[in-house]
Amino acid sequence: MATTFQPHSIFAGDFPAAGTPQEKLRFLLDYAILAPSSHNSQPWRFRLHGEYVELHADRARALPIVDPQDRELIISCGAALGHLQVALRRFGYTGNIQVFPDPTNRDLLACIGLGETHLPTSHDERLFQSLFARHTNRNAFHKEYIPEEIVARLEAEAKREGVWMDVVPEGERREALAQCIAQADRDQLADPRFRRELASWIRPHAADPSLPQDGMPSESLGMPGLIADVGPFLVRTFDTGVLISARDRQLTINSPLLVVFGTEEDTPLAWLQTGQALSDLLLYVTTEGIVSSFMNAPLEVAELRAQVGEALRREGYPQLVLRLGYSDPTAPSPRRPLSDVLESADAEQ
Repeated sequence: MATTFQPHSIFAGDFPAAGTPQEKLRFLLDYAILAPSSHNSQPWRFRLHGEYVELHADRARALPIVDPQDRELIISCGAALGHLQVALRRFGYTGNIQVFPDPTNRDLLACIGLGETHLPTSHDERLFQSLFARHTNRNAFHKEYIPEEIVARLEAEAKREGVWMDVVPEGERREALAQCIAQADRDQLADPRFRRELASWIRPHAADPSLPQDGMPSESLGMPGLIADVGPFLVRTFDTGVLISARDRQLTINSPLLVVFGTEEDTPLAWLQTGQALSDLLLYVTTEGIVSSFMNAPLEVAELRAQVGEALRREGYPQLVLRLGYSDPTAPSPRRPLSDVLESADAEQ
């Protein structure tokens, strides 16, 4: 039987409406940390400073083998920023956001204040509620297509953040992308360094509060029961590239909707914007009962990333590959407590 648990408990009624800006921002950060991240590494740190909170990249939680440029790390931080924006609007603020405010500090990604007051809409409330329901679903999806009006909305949401989104149709282009994904699986899993890094983020018993509340629960990777106990050992020791590549190829080919996010530039700013667009997309599709899963392996292998662009027949830099559809629910992954990722600059004064 699958273990179910909540990442942490947050009650909207506890919002300190009469509190200081710092107290309000601290409360809202509990929603930001629900964002997705590569390997569920949660590579963000927050620093409260007066009426603002700073978002920093936590390079100590980097994935040097799979993500040597920290591209996915910054995308993950962008998703946390997007989640924070949703929480801001839900509690009545527009948000005042400056990205990369200090050119001399590459780890300082954004500075966020409450901004102007805002009257929350029903859409704001729906997105806010989806913060709790959204999580990666690695199951095979049902054979049910996503309505065209939802797809059009997704494309519009991506453009709003300066990111393009391509729908990969069935046929030649999808087959080419599926081949890239399968090749990337084989290449990565043949590398012992990749397997060691991946294994270090697999958690056999993620619901145990005495263990780190990060990483990927074995259950979500299809390792139930006793197999979960030795899952990290199996991943480290055996090259399963042939099996995983065959599975991922079929998941790609049979996906009801397959999309690629990309940008015109390949810079930290573009990566941060990709994360914000990802947050928008994932929360919106969750309101429609749609789940998602990442298929990013070919974007993590330098030689194959260019081939993804060729398969799309699109200029620019592909940043994310997602499959979207309908599926049975799965349990969420754990989250570290806010106290683990938050510090107060004012306390140092």
